[in-house]
Amino acid sequence: MPRKPNFDRNELIDRARDLFWRRGWAGTSLKDLEAVLQMKPGSFYAAFGSKDALFELAMDKYAKDGAERLKELAQKYGPLKALQRFPEMAISNADAPAKACMLSKTLLELTAHNHPLADKANLHLLKMEGQFTELFQQAQSAGEIGRDHSPKSLARRYQSDLLGLRVSAERDGVDAKAIAQEIADGLTRI
Repeated sequence: MPRKPNFDRNELIDRARDLFWRRGWAGTSLKDLEAVLQMKPGSFYAAFGSKDALFELAMDKYAKDGAERLKELAQKYGPLKALQRFPEMAISNADAPAKACMLSKTLLELTAHNHPLADKANLHLLKMEGQFTELFQQAQSAGEIGRDHSPKSLARRYQSDLLGLRVSAERDGVDAKAIAQEIADGLTRI
């Protein structure tokens, strides 16, 4: 009978996510992962199979958590207020290992290497764009914003602004909170 692992798989994925988010795919070695996860190589491979497989699990968790946060905001505040609150929330998590988006960092890092994880990051970004599109559609239907622009166009612009905001938040001397407020305020002029 196989021995039951004595670790919490989800907690290990969270720790790996934070390491990958901070250092990127290439900047994280197997030794780094083994140290952070407190696992020996054999246990690591038995639990996750490979660095790529663990990275994909970590990226999936990151994307799922972000989508859930946006969904919770929308349920609590409605579509427009959720879109207005999301930029500030995206940069204000003091526990986050980085301000920049893990998905965009992955896309930029791995596209040049034709790595399949870049495609996976892009798919997650497209799903997030779809979630933004739905919220813009709902805001238009509720009369909270005008119908002059397609919800998909608005979502693409919004996501682009968010990604830029999150990169700016990494820079010294940039008032990212002011930029987040500008994004939020801009939504009332649509």
